[in-house]
Amino acid sequence: MEQVLNFNQVLVPTLLAWLCCQLSKPLFSWIFQGRFELARIFDPGGMPSSHTAAVVAVTTIVGLVEGVASTLFAVSMVFSAIVIYDATGVRRSAGRHAEAINQIFRELVSGKLVRADILRHELEEVLGHNWLEVVVGAVIGGALSVIFFALLYPAG
Repeated sequence: MEQVLNFNQVLVPTLLAWLCCQLSKPLFSWIFQGRFELARIFDPGGMPSSHTAAVVAVTTIVGLVEGVASTLFAVSMVFSAIVIYDATGVRRSAGRHAEAINQIFRELVSGKLVRADILRHELEEVLGHNWLEVVVGAVIGGALSVIFFALLYPAG
């Protein structure tokens, strides 16, 4: 197991891309929303997309190591497309539903039509990604994989 975590051509850049995205979420929250919230590190959605970064890192490093004509690269591409579609489609829709439900709940509570303690907490609204978040995640995943590959296989 130690050998896998210390030096795996695919796992290391993938984990680094995912971690980089997750750790940068409070910074992006501060830049775009004016709030620095450390808890954003644990959010499954938001800027940048760590899901996209991870699958693009896998696909990029597999393409660099195995070649873009390999079966493994093709599988990685399909896997990445499905995850990215899910991140921008299904998960984004779930976030929009939660946002709408929370707004309805706030309006009902303000009108004293329901008890405030019916829901113990608001539903999670940051589940998916918009296209900009996905693109930033893809750039991070791809760039880190290229850098990792260049360090692993220096020209010469």
